[in-house]
Amino acid sequence: MKLILASASPRRARILRDAGFEFEVCPAHLDETRFPGETPEDYVRRLAEAKARIAAERAIREVTPAIIIGADTAVVVAGELLGKPSDAADAGRMLRLLSGRTHEVLTGVSVLRLPEDTSARHVETTRVTFLEVSQKDIDDYIATGEPFDKAGAYGIQGIGGRFIGRIEGCYFNVMGLPLSRVWSLLRAIETERTAGE
Repeated sequence: MKLILASASPRRARILRDAGFEFEVCPAHLDETRFPGETPEDYVRRLAEAKARIAAERAIREVTPAIIIGADTAVVVAGELLGKPSDAADAGRMLRLLSGRTHEVLTGVSVLRLPEDTSARHVETTRVTFLEVSQKDIDDYIATGEPFDKAGAYGIQGIGGRFIGRIEGCYFNVMGLPLSRVWSLLRAIETERTAGE
């Protein structure tokens, strides 16, 4: 059975690869604008499902049985949802907002099995506490370029990891894909398939 990751994120691909999964990458591009009144949980869940469905439409054309993983990650601090920064000023604003505070990283995960069109989904939450970060450290970090393709403008697995004082929950979730949850969802999809036989 073909496994497809509906994401262009090199971090998500690395997590799966390092865990021994063989898969294909099928990036799913869509409008990630948040709906008015949409909760952070509903937002990441909706985007994860939409990404998986976009990749599923491509896989169906190939008439190949497949399992598709869609995911979307956001950072929530002081009631504000932070996606990827639009520029250096936005990255600086996000990092100042995170400095010395605890925030939540939410990742919506959607797993689809084709051709049956069965699915399993979950939103994983990890609490992350930032150290106090000086403006100079923020400026130096932004100059590395690392913040620009990451929700909340930092990468825990890279240079940004030096700013993290504590996490509560799944480390891989902060990278963008909660590995143990993905494994559980894959097993649930397989259990559902074998129960139906």
